Amino acid sequence: MSYEQFIAGKRHLLGDFGFDPEWMPPGAFDFQEAMIQKSVRKGRIGVFADTGLGKTLIQLAIAQNIVRKTNKRVLILTPLAVAFQFIDEAARIGVDDIAHSRAGEINAKIIVCNYERLHLLNPDDFECVMLDESSILKNFQGKTRDQIVAFIRTVKYRFLSTATPSPNDFIELGNSSEALGYMGYMDMLTKFFKTNQNSSDSNNRNIGEKFYLKPHAEKDFFAWVNQWSIMVKRPSDLGFSDDSHILPPLHVIPHSVENESPLVVGGQSSLFALPAVTMSEVREEQKSTVEARCTRAVELAQGKTSVYWCNLNDESDILASMDSGATEIRGAMSVDKKEELLVAFANGEIKRLITKAKMTGMGLNWQHCNHTVFFPTWSYEQYYQAIRRFWRFGQRREVTCDVVVSSGQHRVLEALQQKTAKAIELYENLVAAANQDFQHKIKQFDKTVSLPEFLK
Repeated sequence: MSYEQFIAGKRHLLGDFGFDPEWMPPGAFDFQEAMIQKSVRKGRIGVFADTGLGKTLIQLAIAQNIVRKTNKRVLILTPLAVAFQFIDEAARIGVDDIAHSRAGEINAKIIVCNYERLHLLNPDDFECVMLDESSILKNFQGKTRDQIVAFIRTVKYRFLSTATPSPNDFIELGNSSEALGYMGYMDMLTKFFKTNQNSSDSNNRNIGEKFYLKPHAEKDFFAWVNQWSIMVKRPSDLGFSDDSHILPPLHVIPHSVENESPLVVGGQSSLFALPAVTMSEVREEQKSTVEARCTRAVELAQGKTSVYWCNLNDESDILASMDSGATEIRGAMSVDKKEELLVAFANGEIKRLITKAKMTGMGLNWQHCNHTVFFPTWSYEQYYQAIRRFWRFGQRREVTCDVVVSSGQHRVLEALQQKTAKAIELYENLVAAANQDFQHKIKQFDKTVSLPEFLK
């Protein structure tokens, strides 16, 4: 490797790759137009906007501008069943050269495809790739995730879109930066973060369990994030009115089911029904109380349009046997079958749905439903995304989430509540800092580096 190649590999590009937009969707809100303008001009950006703020419309507008400018194809990758939402929204705003690819077919300028079908497509056919609900990448393993990351790195225009870019800590933003072609994950850690063995420092700057922002690098970090992303929880974050985007009340109600049986862990049984403490004990209590918890869940959802969010396969099976009005989605189903059922629920053809947040909790708009039953997991992101299928801008009714736990599972619920509070604070701080007009001089990460005289 030459010195020039070494230096080129270390450059952290932050330039603009795009152009001035020529088209805006009719009826777009003022804050949406501002986000479209910045995105198209940037050409590579993360649109990190809360649920219900119109990310589908924004992505379609970006795609339409790229098609008009380049006359080349755009690929939008989505979670299951979300492709249909893109097609419907496109028809509403007048984007007609668009198609849903199910078998690798390319018969339009804008192609919408599920992540699970990406292997049927060739990156050479596209000038732009968009990852809708980009945080879903963490749900894929090995070959699939590598394929997605490799695919997006081959195209000129790249866009990420999600409401949860960093649900657990700031360091998760490094994956987004790297996918867009900016600073790599490891370089970001080195530049802005320090290891945190005690998960807390004297200035309460703890961001995660292993890393925290260097105090002197905080402004530079947020300024850097602001250069390649848009962070929005509400229109006022960008200086616009919130009058058109007000959320209705959300009621999260815990329901505890008594555990009558002694815990059995590693073949050893306790003398009494003691609370679960360790993760192994929590899992065992989940199994021993599954029927009682499912019974309570069915009671809570009876007569309502609702979604059961399960954690275990046994929960799903028992709910399906108890609730004759519910339809179960299982992981073993084909992609086509899962899509069929999800679309049917969205259209009101299914009264109640049984599924898992990890499998179908991303990107879907279910404002026709305002009730859900949740069996909690340790994942805040799954919890947040599941509730946000219903409690999102555009929902006109109060939303109720009934959380069903066993008496010894309160550790899971408490951990989830703590993660929720931390994530809200973290993202609020990130939004505020990223949208702040920093007056100090920002370091030039893309400055030209000259060869030393002795190497010329």
